[in-house]
Amino acid sequence: MNTSLRASAHVSHKGWYSINWNTIQRYVTKLRQRIYRAEQQNQRRRVRKLQRLLLRSKANLLLSIRRVTQQNTGKRTPGADGYTALKPNERINLYRQLLKRNVLQHRPKPAKRTFIAKKNGKLRPLGIPTIRDRVYQNVVKNALEPQWEVRFEPTSYGFRPKRSTHDAISNLFNKLNTNSKKKWVFEGDFLGCFDHLNHNWIVEQTSMFPGNTLMRRWLKMGYIEQDMFHKTTEGTPQGSIVSPLLANIALCGMEEEIGIVYKQTYKPSGGYKIDPKCKIGRVLYADDFVIVTETKENAESMYGELAPYLQKRGITLSKEKTRVTHIENGFDFLGFSLRQYKTEQGNKLLIKPSRDSIKKAKGKIKDTFAVMRGRPVKELIRVLNPIIRGYGQYWKHVVSKKTFGYMDNYVFFKITKHLKRLHPKKSWKWITKRYFKKPNHGGNDKWTLTCPLTNIQLLKMSWIKIERHVMVAYKNSPDDPSLREYWEKRDRKVFNSENTLDRMKLARKQGYRCVLCKQTLQNGEKVTVRNLEVSTGKFAKLVHVPCIK
Repeated sequence: MNTSLRASAHVSHKGWYSINWNTIQRYVTKLRQRIYRAEQQNQRRRVRKLQRLLLRSKANLLLSIRRVTQQNTGKRTPGADGYTALKPNERINLYRQLLKRNVLQHRPKPAKRTFIAKKNGKLRPLGIPTIRDRVYQNVVKNALEPQWEVRFEPTSYGFRPKRSTHDAISNLFNKLNTNSKKKWVFEGDFLGCFDHLNHNWIVEQTSMFPGNTLMRRWLKMGYIEQDMFHKTTEGTPQGSIVSPLLANIALCGMEEEIGIVYKQTYKPSGGYKIDPKCKIGRVLYADDFVIVTETKENAESMYGELAPYLQKRGITLSKEKTRVTHIENGFDFLGFSLRQYKTEQGNKLLIKPSRDSIKKAKGKIKDTFAVMRGRPVKELIRVLNPIIRGYGQYWKHVVSKKTFGYMDNYVFFKITKHLKRLHPKKSWKWITKRYFKKPNHGGNDKWTLTCPLTNIQLLKMSWIKIERHVMVAYKNSPDDPSLREYWEKRDRKVFNSENTLDRMKLARKQGYRCVLCKQTLQNGEKVTVRNLEVSTGKFAKLVHVPCIK
């Protein structure tokens, strides 16, 4: 309690960047863990009491303002009122304004409707709430999420803390491996899931939450499109901070509906296992899911088995994307292609980047070359490296060596065209001598694009090492206080697998913590390298981007 009081006093006297974020984060984390533990022990009154405390917490309000105005990608996008808080003094003023109000009595303003393109060519509607609504939504999310982390099914991975698409793919690999009898796949996709969820169902599921009335207002707040107000009678707006959590709450319960049962093990460490009699498995990521069964009849029966589940939630299955297939024919899920191949040694399940995913990567690289046409090689490398590294990191946990080689060849083809346009009167021999060298890290490949002025080089996907992803253990949640060592160890592995060797060395020296806020580097915030003044001189340090003035 004293922590939040000290934190708020700190803001009013010294400014935004003098706040002790480590102390504030510890306070909010502790409260989240207490809510998780109380829900685990079925202490409902205690859960409500702790949730009220977190809703009124000044520390939670500060963290939420930081999340919305510094960390989120949409921090520069205003809502219907046109207001943003990008400067430190604006954030302090926003904090002082919201401090005077009661979060539970807040009246939300309509969201601003905008559209983004989907991969099938259609448009996806987004509802952008105001900055104040986004802050309050994050406050509510911090209070509600730990309770539902206890209730969520272990095979649910979308929009949950410390869970990723790679965890979902690893789970599917375990369910469909060579020794498994489950060979038939029901590929499911909810039609316009976020736009059609039943409001009454969501309100009913969260009826015991102290902020339930405020959530009902958010669901009914409507949106503004072309200066016209529209009511919302169903769905949760995409673009809202709390919407993914509400969607997960609404979709929770599928495993019970189709007959998947988990039993508590008697190991000292606890844990869960599937009932050995169960012949069905499921993996859910947001509105995409896969159900695996042993027979075609069982897979086809899922249309009927899911009918009551869908009716309660007000959603339907997409006819275009929902189908039954055999694992030998393969299927795509979350940008990966899963298929069982017949080999001389028997059947073998392989997971590779999907054709659509590769096509999307090529399209992004092609567009980058078009934008950078005529620009110096130094600028081209600076823009291309994050794109190549991003796709490589996403694909590296599956069978991707051939894909890496294919993408390197495609990039090389685009590079040759770019250099010939850059120097139309020079020979290819002159160009190769000037722009291509062997890798700085060693090796005999003499076709590495290198800036002749700065000596920086273009990354090749084939340099990225293929590593097996270690799936998150069943119901493990970062809100569980007993799993602190587990998450610290896992965060270090994730950081090392996603960063360069230089960054890994810096992180190890810093104990995998930001030198400014002292929080773990792998806390969801962007990390950058900065030369910071220390008593002995200037040194390169890893810091969170929001911590920098």
